[in-house]
Amino acid sequence: MDIRFLHSLLIVIDTGSIAAAARAQHLTAAAVSQRIKALEHSLNCQLLCRSGHSAKPTEDCLKLLPRLQRIADEVAQLPADLDNSGLTGELKVGVISTVLSGFLPKRLQWLAAQFPTLSLQIIPGASSHLYQQLLERKIDLAILVQPPFPLAKSLQQQLLCSEPLSLISAKAYSNIAQAISSQPFIQYERTAWGGTIAQQYLTDRQLNVSKLCEIDALESIVLMVKNGLGVSLVPQWQGISDLAEDLHVQLIDNAKYQRKICILTQQASAKEQLMAAFMQAMHEL
Repeated sequence: MDIRFLHSLLIVIDTGSIAAAARAQHLTAAAVSQRIKALEHSLNCQLLCRSGHSAKPTEDCLKLLPRLQRIADEVAQLPADLDNSGLTGELKVGVISTVLSGFLPKRLQWLAAQFPTLSLQIIPGASSHLYQQLLERKIDLAILVQPPFPLAKSLQQQLLCSEPLSLISAKAYSNIAQAISSQPFIQYERTAWGGTIAQQYLTDRQLNVSKLCEIDALESIVLMVKNGLGVSLVPQWQGISDLAEDLHVQLIDNAKYQRKICILTQQASAKEQLMAAFMQAMHEL
């Protein structure tokens, strides 16, 4: 079995289409289809159900999928087995957008300089999505908002930083309540793990808002406030100053409303040395 063909199958399953898998691997759709057919011939079973432009795994494929994924993971680890330091290999890291734009870049630069044989694949996403990806072992670790519920027993966490809640506005107001009650409110989505904190502040203070919109995109919220569309309650993440330099910021000095950013990993992993190097980079600067 050609491991490249196996990778193509796994990408088709992940993306849901042969065309998308072809783009991801810089191949033609015909080449990917040929790889799948070769696997089906080798395993003597149909692996995909094709309908229009989509492709889904068959029942036989789903039975094989855990073992096929383990085979791909084991092959990817072969170079690391030859490195006595344990620092050769790839880490798949899920990251929320504000960490990407603020906390992470300088630490990645340090990591690349100190551990050049460690390869990173960065997967952006919302906290809830990254948490599920980690549970399914599709990523090795996740940097996200601390989950608002007890962790699964298979996971462990380290706190990276705490971000105070703040009001941002295009002009100065005497107090937060005045700003919120007198201006259109751009709401950090209430179902987002960080957005529940902003909503809790409003609930605790019994503040009614005139909601302009609700969105789980903090960078976009800052830009909307800069353009005079309204005011908002957002966490003060590292990197917000680059976007909000002309805005008025009123910090809420109460630990209850801080957004906590943490790293989640599996309790047990075959990439412990790579994980340790990554953790060192996160705490180095």
